[in-house]
Amino acid sequence: MDINGKFRFSSWQIIALGYLVVIALGSFLLALPFASKTGTWTPYINSLFTATSATCVTGLVVYDTFAHWTIFGQIVILLMIQIGGIGFMTVVTLFAIMIKRKIGIFERKVLMESAGTMRSSGVVRLIKRILIGTFIIELIGAILLMTRFIPQMGWGKGIYYAIFHSVSSFCNAGFDIMGFGGEFSSLTAYSSDLIVNITVMSLIILGGLGFIVWSDIIDTKGNIKKFQLHTKVVLVSTALLIVSSALLFFIFEKNNILAGRSVKEKILVTLFSAITPRTAGFNTVNTAMLTDSSKLLTMVLMFIGGSSGSTAGGIKITTFVVIILGIIASTRNNSDIVIGKRRLEPSLVNKALAIFASYLVITLVGTIIICAIEPFGLTASAFEVISAVGTVGLSTGITPYLSVVSKLVITITMFAGRVGVLNLVLAISEKRNNPPVKKPLDKILIG
Repeated sequence: MDINGKFRFSSWQIIALGYLVVIALGSFLLALPFASKTGTWTPYINSLFTATSATCVTGLVVYDTFAHWTIFGQIVILLMIQIGGIGFMTVVTLFAIMIKRKIGIFERKVLMESAGTMRSSGVVRLIKRILIGTFIIELIGAILLMTRFIPQMGWGKGIYYAIFHSVSSFCNAGFDIMGFGGEFSSLTAYSSDLIVNITVMSLIILGGLGFIVWSDIIDTKGNIKKFQLHTKVVLVSTALLIVSSALLFFIFEKNNILAGRSVKEKILVTLFSAITPRTAGFNTVNTAMLTDSSKLLTMVLMFIGGSSGSTAGGIKITTFVVIILGIIASTRNNSDIVIGKRRLEPSLVNKALAIFASYLVITLVGTIIICAIEPFGLTASAFEVISAVGTVGLSTGITPYLSVVSKLVITITMFAGRVGVLNLVLAISEKRNNPPVKKPLDKILIG
């Protein structure tokens, strides 16, 4: 409530409600008979699941997108992906700018939370950059994909497919319409295609770096010495994570899915397998055929996710870095976390651990529920839940066979993963003032 005693939504509540409105509208449209190729009403639980997956840029699907949905249904999904990718508040701001409405202080605060920026000054300029940058990058991606799809599919279909997959890639959504080559085939037919692989991987990385990183690179004109600490941490940790996980995938799969493939295809498959768990959801090989080591590595990468203020999900790579540095500092009995010539606030470790714990709890709860009611086993169930909470979209193939209860669990998990598990708790819980009197200190043993 405000000082006048009137109820007022917090910024997190507005963001959460915004996504809920998009999901509700999208699920209704997808349930309509002309949204499906069967010409009948789609069961609402399935349209709700699909709408949540699209808006939360996850990519888990109960139907093959090409086989079940009409062009109308596919366009509805694409619009939800775009809104979910750049953020609900970014779209609202676009309309506010179009009608020349002034953006107030409270609206700027909501935009700060939505875009992941720490400064209120220049937030509207950042939103404009997000919109223009998204359009330019997706357009370039679509043009590159057209060079492959138009010769294969013709002009109309080739352009449509290029736009759909460019938007889905940049928004880290993982939705595809390649089902004409086999249901749920994703990009497996292009595992050795240089143009498709490099374009999709580049779009995934650019979308996962975050809007703050783009803006900083633009402001500094690419001068590395002038980059903010956040930008440096994101770029370095992203590069290290991609290279190290690609090498591990190669080691784990050299005698499995990589056996018999050419050197070029092995490189493309390992790189794609390292990049796509950064919450994109596309796959160029059958995920179910991966070794247990690769599945575990994929789950770890899905849990970490991309960068803060990006189209990616997960706990975020900066959260992961802060936790690792906090552990190192703790083992050295040092309260300061130092990166290069900078020191981080100790409170960041507490926040990072809170985010990690909240994601871990929802993952464990979701996995336990699905294991209790489904026959798929621990690995497949945990993979599905982590894919949902990380808004990734990779699956071992069990999604279409989930029961109604399990679909609801995954739906809630996808929503929590997109809004942010900790942020969702803040949106639901009532803000209470801290008591003026502090309790006496005491100790308990840990470790």
